[in-house]
Amino acid sequence: MGASPNVSALHDNVLTALGAAVVSGKYPPGAVITLEGVSAEHGVSRSVAREAIRVLESMGLVASRRRVGITIQPAVNWNVFDPRVIRWRLESEDRAAQLVSLSELRRGFEPAAAALAARRANPHQCRIMAAAVSDMVVHGRSGDLVAYLQADKIFHQTLLEASGNEMFRALNAVVAEVLTGRTHHGMMPELPNPAAIALHDEVARAVRLRDEAGAESAMRAIIDEAARAVAEDA
Repeated sequence: MGASPNVSALHDNVLTALGAAVVSGKYPPGAVITLEGVSAEHGVSRSVAREAIRVLESMGLVASRRRVGITIQPAVNWNVFDPRVIRWRLESEDRAAQLVSLSELRRGFEPAAAALAARRANPHQCRIMAAAVSDMVVHGRSGDLVAYLQADKIFHQTLLEASGNEMFRALNAVVAEVLTGRTHHGMMPELPNPAAIALHDEVARAVRLRDEAGAESAMRAIIDEAARAVAEDA
């Protein structure tokens, strides 16, 4: 049987608090914490604290050694692709640098994924992307940023899946965290840029028409536009 909802919530709360403390520098590299300390600070059992530490260890944020304790690890050891690590970094003072890094990453793979999607997308995937763009138009005009974000995430998820490349598809969670973080941290305009929506439409059309160069170029333009907008808000 799985953990009860209350235990799961406690685990998530402790994990988030500890993870955010590590990436923000509240717990600097080399600092040592203990299960007893975590349990006392967060008012949870040792088993809940131990499970949270186990997850942080899997992310490379801490290292647990017998008779040494739980040592905070430097950023070079972190699994920077873990969506939760990305989320915590976007909530910290490191946000601007993290967004620049993520934009550079996206520029390295999403245009290539778009070109592959133009070669490999099936009709169903083309329809989903077109419908996502239509939803972005509607929600962009109304200023419903939550609904707009959902449509935007569906568009990029479908594009990565349509690339037919399992490595690109596995990066969907990274892209989703970038899009979500920009919305949740007030880095989106009240009414999304119509030019950005038009570029998404251009990508969808190029994919449907098997125009690999057009899809790649339009996707690069999407990322460049987002990077400029983030830089202006930083």
